[in-house]
Amino acid sequence: MNLFVFGLGFTARRFADTERARFAQVRATVTEPDKAERIAAETGFAMRAFGPDADDSRIAADLADTDALLVSAPPTEDGDGVLKTYAGVIAASRIGWIGYLSTIGVYGDQGGAWIDETTPATPRSARSRVRLEAEEAWLALGARTGKAVQVFRLSGIYGPGRNPIVKLREGRSQRIIKAGQVFNRIHVDDIAATLKASLDRPRPGAVYNVTDDEPAPPQTVTEHAAALAGLPLPPAVDFETADLSPMARSFYGENKRVRNRLIREELGVRLAYPTYREGLAALVGAD
Repeated sequence: MNLFVFGLGFTARRFADTERARFAQVRATVTEPDKAERIAAETGFAMRAFGPDADDSRIAADLADTDALLVSAPPTEDGDGVLKTYAGVIAASRIGWIGYLSTIGVYGDQGGAWIDETTPATPRSARSRVRLEAEEAWLALGARTGKAVQVFRLSGIYGPGRNPIVKLREGRSQRIIKAGQVFNRIHVDDIAATLKASLDRPRPGAVYNVTDDEPAPPQTVTEHAAALAGLPLPPAVDFETADLSPMARSFYGENKRVRNRLIREELGVRLAYPTYREGLAALVGAD
């Protein structure tokens, strides 16, 4: 079985690394040719450049020789670049499993309520509306071609090198207080385990929430991380006066508690890190 990945970022690379024994060949893209060469040397993957300013001529042949396709490259305001360029090639290929990595942001603000995959997507931001349109386009491709397209809506991703402990150590952490605000999270290894389970048990048209069991206030997670690592706690900052980028501030405009029942009951996923406590405990000495 051969794997092709559009957008070999933090999550997709973790999946490809952990499952490399499953695949005879792993091919993947990043947006810059120099980065492609560096990652190829690090991983042994066949790397290609694909993005607004690059389109490796080998990709069409790669897709014709692919069995499983993971799409992690985000859409833009102009739509999904992968579909715009390669929908026909993918439709004509032998690819049988397609995983599209999306975000729980497509649910918009739910006022802190519990939601699941039956909850209508009501994206608030332009970024999330474009993402929902991309989801729908990939599912439509699956319906037209009979290929098993699955959408994975991810919550806040963390893992080795990318977590609250690292932010504390690097002095980049803020303890932002906003009454009633909670976020779900998901360890990157639990995402990889979910993708593996889907490959073993594909369901065309499936949409899965990939998230942990316990949504929690962001300041609570920061406090726990600081206690685990023996690091000083940053001062509390009121959300209204916090120094946040527009994108970061937009995340606080959406409040929801996301259930993960479907990945457990349908795919048999048992989260290695069901809450931030187990995830941070495993990471405290790893970074």
